[in-house]
Amino acid sequence: MISLLRALAGVVVSVSVVACGGSAPPLAAPSPSVAPPVTTASSPAPARAPEPAKLSPPIDDKAVAAATGAEKAESLDGVVKVSFPRTDVPITVDAWRVPPFMGLTSWAGFSPAREGIAEAMVMGDLVLFEDEVNPVMSVLLDGGLQVTALHNHFFFDAPHVFFMHIGGEGSVASLGKGVKLAMEKVTEIRKKTPKPSSSFTAPPLPAKSVIDAPKLDAAFGVKGQAKDGMYKAVMGRKTHAACGCAVGKAMGVNTWAAFAGTDENAVVDGDFAVAESELQPVLKALRGAAISVVAIHSHMTEESPRILFLHYWGRGKSVELAQSLRRALDLTAWDGRGSSI
Repeated sequence: MISLLRALAGVVVSVSVVACGGSAPPLAAPSPSVAPPVTTASSPAPARAPEPAKLSPPIDDKAVAAATGAEKAESLDGVVKVSFPRTDVPITVDAWRVPPFMGLTSWAGFSPAREGIAEAMVMGDLVLFEDEVNPVMSVLLDGGLQVTALHNHFFFDAPHVFFMHIGGEGSVASLGKGVKLAMEKVTEIRKKTPKPSSSFTAPPLPAKSVIDAPKLDAAFGVKGQAKDGMYKAVMGRKTHAACGCAVGKAMGVNTWAAFAGTDENAVVDGDFAVAESELQPVLKALRGAAISVVAIHSHMTEESPRILFLHYWGRGKSVELAQSLRRALDLTAWDGRGSSI
């Protein structure tokens, strides 16, 4: 009997117990008959690495330089890279003038893409001032490139600097042309206005807001909130956090639009919550309506599906702005609606 109890105790000790929020440490010497460790929502199984793609031929550095208009292109580890140091306008951070070497250089890297799909893929990061961001974004989107992030790198910088990340697949000629047109747009803007602008060119807003809420309710198809003559509409969607918990509208996974001013002279600002496949169509819709995109980034980590957030600012007539936003909104899967992407 004693030997039987000892044997049973050994079995109990060898069992892994998984608590909520984590997994038990591995056993010192698991036997082949032991079941694999339990995977919980908070400790997902590692994703299997994708099979290496068969790639197109190596990229020609001279072709990249010619397509982008760069003085030269450099090759490293199969990537051909062009750089455009930002030397046209002095930039300071905390009153110290920052040289381009310290991160103020636009660049684009070209590497072979998947064979049979495209000749090349491009990734890059453009250093832009506030009045350059949206004209350059429009040029890139019209040229077939993707805009994948927009954010700052500094505090207390003068003038304010933003960094726009780009990507795409295609031919070296077409991708390079998109990069070239973007850099030419920067030159065009700075030639016209050597000093970066510090404001939007729009008529002043009235001190008191008087927005017709029912008209905007009709445009959005939802019931918004009104306060002190202003208006806000919030449209939710759902994803799952890393813990497996559902998160939605009340937890910040939402698209919203806030209006102030008057129906004829309004300002709108807000945030779009988009899936990765929805980002480019929504950007094109907003830029097509002359609505400025001011940031593109993530708010969470390890959520599923992944949600990106883009912040915007628009001026014009309130109903026209709302109608433009609704068209962009309907490119996303909001409130359980299926995306048209």
